[in-house]
Amino acid sequence: MPTPARLPRVDAGRALAGATVVVTRPDATALLRSARRLGACALSLPGLSLRALPVARPPGAIDAWIFTSPAAVRFALDRTPCLSVPARAVVFAVGAGTRAALARHGIDATAPDRADSEGLLALPGLGDMHGRRLALVGAPGGRDLIAPTLRARGADVLPIHVYRRLPPRLTRRHFDALAVAKDPLVTLLSSGEALANLVAALPSPLLARLRARPIVVSSARLAAAARAAGFAEIATAASAAPRDLLATASRALADRRT
Repeated sequence: MPTPARLPRVDAGRALAGATVVVTRPDATALLRSARRLGACALSLPGLSLRALPVARPPGAIDAWIFTSPAAVRFALDRTPCLSVPARAVVFAVGAGTRAALARHGIDATAPDRADSEGLLALPGLGDMHGRRLALVGAPGGRDLIAPTLRARGADVLPIHVYRRLPPRLTRRHFDALAVAKDPLVTLLSSGEALANLVAALPSPLLARLRARPIVVSSARLAAAARAAGFAEIATAASAAPRDLLATASRALADRRT
């Protein structure tokens, strides 16, 4: 994935003050709070809903644990009593947000700078995996890159699905809020599945409004998906972390205001 271009520093508070930031994550408390601290009107428009799945205690010993998202941490450690990560376990997180979620549970994890599957798989600790048994904690579906790659490296991978992703339950309240949201408006996106769900669920005038405004995505892969979905003004953040998404949104809106 090409590295996002380094753009001039922008005063995020000034660029986002009075703007509308549309947040498409289902678990968006931290991102919404951060946007509001910068003076933005933060609007929740989830592209996914998350539901817990029943989980059995994993059989046998686990050599390492991989958590694929902050939601995986929340559903595994807050809602699944039968799951516990040993104090000295080797733990990997797909990005800084997941690592922070694990840290709140007292678990130290290794995470890549590049917060995606490719970044995770490039970590030195996940190279030669022969003879090792890994627990992969997350949801079914998605890109399905991590497990096949680790199996090809010799690992015995045990997927532990603690939640599932479903289409969002959007209501008239969501649509009305988007219809009256003030410009300038920018959308934040970190999931291709969320994008597809929103394109399918939004009334045509509201989808057209989003397409006519900037969208900030967390990877080049999502930039291509957004372009294919009809978005023209696309900015790629360095990662899916709130600070990177909001910094890129600030630059996108600053460009529009100059």
